[in-house]
Amino acid sequence: MDNIITFEDFTKVDLRVGTIIEVSDFQEARHPAYQLIIDFGDLGVKKSSAQITTLYKKEDLLDHQIIAVVNFPKKQIAKFMSECLVLGAVDGEDVILLNPEHKVRNGLSVS
Repeated sequence: MDNIITFEDFTKVDLRVGTIIEVSDFQEARHPAYQLIIDFGDLGVKKSSAQITTLYKKEDLLDHQIIAVVNFPKKQIAKFMSECLVLGAVDGEDVILLNPEHKVRNGLSVS
């Protein structure tokens, strides 16, 4: 494996649990995507773009808990400013969201 990182590198990544509270179509995206508004508890509410339209309907995503990286710099995607990176397992064209097995408090750290 060529891309080995140290434990110190890993500790710099801030992974948190959040709950999706709003979902809308992202018409300006190059590939089909949703705009997500995610509640991270004490960290506040953050926005993200996610190419998850093949497996998830908007209504199914509401109140769905996810795992996201919350300490990346903001990224402009079309006219939308993404503030976090929602994590998922990629299987070809499909992205399967990562989430806690049981409902937990928003903002909990993942380690």
